[in-house]
Amino acid sequence: MKEITILASDTLRDALQLLDRSARGILVLTGTDGKVLRTITDGDIRRMLLNGAALEDDLATLPQKTPVTAPDTTSRAGMLELLDQHRIDHLPVVDPTGRLVDLQDRKSLSQRIFLSAPHMGDAEREFVEQAFETNWIAPIGPNVDAFEQEICAMLGIRAAAALSSGSAALHLAMRLLNVGTGDVVFCSSLTFIASANPILYQGAEPVFIDSEPDSWNMSPAALERALEDARRAGKLPKAILIVNLYGQSADMDPLMALADAYGVPVIEDAAESLGATYKGRNSGTIGHLGVFSFNGNKIITTSGGGMLVSEDADMIQRARFLSTQAREPALHYEHKEIGYNYRMSNILAGIGRGQLQVLGKRVAARRALFDTYRQRLSHIDGLSWMAEPDWSYSNRWLSVCLLDPARMSKSPLEVMQALSDEMIEARPVWKPLHRQPVFEGCRYYTHSNESTSDRFFETGICLPSGSNMTDADVDRIIDTLCATME
Repeated sequence: MKEITILASDTLRDALQLLDRSARGILVLTGTDGKVLRTITDGDIRRMLLNGAALEDDLATLPQKTPVTAPDTTSRAGMLELLDQHRIDHLPVVDPTGRLVDLQDRKSLSQRIFLSAPHMGDAEREFVEQAFETNWIAPIGPNVDAFEQEICAMLGIRAAAALSSGSAALHLAMRLLNVGTGDVVFCSSLTFIASANPILYQGAEPVFIDSEPDSWNMSPAALERALEDARRAGKLPKAILIVNLYGQSADMDPLMALADAYGVPVIEDAAESLGATYKGRNSGTIGHLGVFSFNGNKIITTSGGGMLVSEDADMIQRARFLSTQAREPALHYEHKEIGYNYRMSNILAGIGRGQLQVLGKRVAARRALFDTYRQRLSHIDGLSWMAEPDWSYSNRWLSVCLLDPARMSKSPLEVMQALSDEMIEARPVWKPLHRQPVFEGCRYYTHSNESTSDRFFETGICLPSGSNMTDADVDRIIDTLCATME
């Protein structure tokens, strides 16, 4: 702290020279014992000179001013509150004896670490500029066509439709499978509500299926019981919607075997799992239809957008038709059925093309971050991590941990509050859909006698996982977790 501390016996000239060298705009005046006496700005010195002081006068002549300081145990949120309360922008941090240990400023204190911030590269701008230069701004265009082709080539799948969101892709998947009023759709319970909303859009009834502990995704045991009950009742589901949670594939072979045995098509919600694989096969390509999201927090982003993929090219062609208001091929505007404004814009597709080029790097960065968390927090008793079965290669979209309540003194909510106090965003694991008020009364099949999804929700935390976090960000997160949970 030598570059910003000065003694009362030093002169005004010394202070001006130190202010110039430090470029911080503020100094901390301390006694010989290191205790903070006050802060000094160039404005303070200027006012002294205007009042007749000389540059060789010592700083002891400065007017006495009770310093606003923060104990070194104060959280970032607490320091910001002090800054707001006193209408200042710098805050000396002191140890229990009052000695200076740090000088914080509003800008650095306000730097928030987000759960999963967008990570832009260099190529995106080139594709977007091409869209501007050619005036392809609206939906459809060369970037849209190329983005679809590049996704197909990367995934090894026949057809893809670039859409305005992952939710739009899920909705069109329901339409393509003729899900309608009175139908039933089986759906993973441990997921975001966007997975199930399209079931209701079509007037169908969701039936929720629990997760199994190994992959955190749909339980084959629960699905088998649900299908057998449906067979006995004489009403099989119109579709099964399997979600690949937090970047990891479900155990697709047994799930697909069950679906095929009962003749039910599968929608694979891979919104969070682009770049992940299952037994070497790309996530999102194993079901009859696959869905990806490019929302701002996903592993790659188009700001907002999604993709529907399938080996059935005719089905994807119909999705494109429905996504452009179901306009018939006539010179005038002819419509024989209801469609939607779901097509991706050429500008956003340009962003997606650039992002797709760095997908491998983004996956590697998130996997490395997960490993860092697991290694550096391995000493904390009662902390465990989302597993990765032998057949899985997760993109680790989010790093997710579980807190054993029998072995830890802090609850997930208390840990998340401690992180929030340090301006670090963390979230609970998804609240299972069978517990959401909007789905009250819907049927739910558990993996075993107890609900796995409920246990994960009640004990889980999603940690910041952005591929563009700095080493300092990671240190700040881990330091806070250690201080809270050890």
